[in-house]
Amino acid sequence: MNKALEIFKKAIGKEAKDAGISPFGMWLNGKLIEVGEGNITLEYKVRQEFTNPSGMIHGGIYAGIMDEVIGMAVYTLGQDSFYAAVNLNVDFLRPSTVGEVLTVKSQVVRAGKTLAHVDCQIFGSDGKLKAKATSNLTKTSFGFK
Repeated sequence: MNKALEIFKKAIGKEAKDAGISPFGMWLNGKLIEVGEGNITLEYKVRQEFTNPSGMIHGGIYAGIMDEVIGMAVYTLGQDSFYAAVNLNVDFLRPSTVGEVLTVKSQVVRAGKTLAHVDCQIFGSDGKLKAKATSNLTKTSFGFK
């Protein structure tokens, strides 16, 4: 039985501020759209506090969203251990502006005994790829609080 997957399935359609467990994720406030073992999809609305002085989304927000969703994708595997990112390789492809709804999809490519390799993509309201990332995560001695 995969308890993590059950928790996520109950949260489909809810915003992280109402159903999240990660303080950072709750601040980002994505809405869970779809989840399966090793994959997850969320939506995020670009808020003013996500932007840089030019009015477009700050690259750190793209990276933060993808880091958060990548971690969630690994969590769907139902492991007892917490996995932490060893690296996060991000490509920023297109800007986003306030009010735009982003669709973020992440999938575990490979999960070994101690390492997981995960992909993530952010799509804009127009369906165009805005940013993408890959990450390797390692099993830690930490559990979940």
